[in-house]
Amino acid sequence: MSRFRLIKALLGPLLRVLLRPQVEGAERIPGSGPVILAGNHLTFIDSMVLPLVTHRQVFFIGKDEYVKGGSLKGRLMAWFFTGVGMIPVDRDGGRGGVAALMTGRRVLEEGRIFGIYPEGTRSPDGRLYRGRTGIARLALMTGAPVVPFAMIGTDSIQPGGKGLPRPAPGRRIAVRFGEPLDFTRYEGMDRDRYVLRAVTDEVMSEVMRLSGQEYVDVYATKAKAA
Repeated sequence: MSRFRLIKALLGPLLRVLLRPQVEGAERIPGSGPVILAGNHLTFIDSMVLPLVTHRQVFFIGKDEYVKGGSLKGRLMAWFFTGVGMIPVDRDGGRGGVAALMTGRRVLEEGRIFGIYPEGTRSPDGRLYRGRTGIARLALMTGAPVVPFAMIGTDSIQPGGKGLPRPAPGRRIAVRFGEPLDFTRYEGMDRDRYVLRAVTDEVMSEVMRLSGQEYVDVYATKAKAA
């Protein structure tokens, strides 16, 4: 049994008991071939929940600091995150964005699922912020369909994205998946900034529809800095 299957078998039932996630539309994820999962990002546990509610393994970029800790907690985090599909990348350097893009392209060219949060960071206030165009470049470079998804209520379980999750009666989370979006009509246009923005905005529009969040046409990083 792979480590992913082992983690899912061990933690899946515990997740269902503690968080009671409602999953809608998971059957919309193609059963084979490259797929991009693109969704909102409310809190840290989003990256724990998503791999455990999908029938295929999801690979995603994570900060390399998550797998560098030498303590027992650090080693457990590294075992979990690399086991469920996290690929550690140093995103603080000047070439962090390029490394993340090339990593996603490699995953998709191998026929796997790549998960991405187009906002680039967690929402500072629960609203949905402007998507960055890396999602569009990946879709146009690889021809992979984009399945939008929405995390709902995870920030009520882990406010602020820090500390241990705090499940409580009445607090429910949901993960909703939308219909696959096909952007092959834009093949060869992955350097056209107008096309990249149009594709990104179409994806974010679907995420907004699924999540019900208020949309803010500003990058989340800029909102946090302000």
